[in-house]
Amino acid sequence: MQILDGGTGRQLKRIGAPFRQPEWSALALMESPEHVLQVHQDFIDAGADIITTNSYAVVPFHIGPERFHNQAADLLQRAGRLAVQGKQSAGRPVTVAAGIPPLFGSYAPNSFDPVKAIPMLHLFRDNLLPYGDLVLAETLSCTAEISAFQEVFADCGKAVWVSLSLDDDNPESGAPKLRSGEPLELALEVAQRHTLDAILFNCSQPEVMA
Repeated sequence: MQILDGGTGRQLKRIGAPFRQPEWSALALMESPEHVLQVHQDFIDAGADIITTNSYAVVPFHIGPERFHNQAADLLQRAGRLAVQGKQSAGRPVTVAAGIPPLFGSYAPNSFDPVKAIPMLHLFRDNLLPYGDLVLAETLSCTAEISAFQEVFADCGKAVWVSLSLDDDNPESGAPKLRSGEPLELALEVAQRHTLDAILFNCSQPEVMA
């Protein structure tokens, strides 16, 4: 059994890091990286075997298109370095997951743009992946997101994990489906068209993940 860390944004807010919308967890990365390192250490102290880079909000949706264009590469590298620093100070084996977020907002499958996504994903691959022991795509809500991620990361040379987000508005409404409405069965088929080391679920009610 491996224990993953928890929600970085909530922990940053809890320990008093700079935190506001729309930047969300990226604000601490910009203004107070020591808080980001503290969060990694907190999760390790709590027993996490895997820590995820604080990269979830390094997207135009949160930091704005101009800042993303000008600062994303540096912010992703900083997120990677902080996670590695936490790993190195752990005193025990810890794995760093290079976290790839939903690029156009969480739970927003209709906003996904596959043409714009590919160069953005390459930016994550070039600047964040070198710091990770594995790559984890989080909160994927439609099969197009899965396909784009796999196109860029399938041959990255590191373990590839995909975490899906399920529609939980009606947890008892039949077969599970992504937030896009696409059947989970289809999502699993798409995800496994390339080498895949793990399929996870996140940001969904336990009833629909059971």
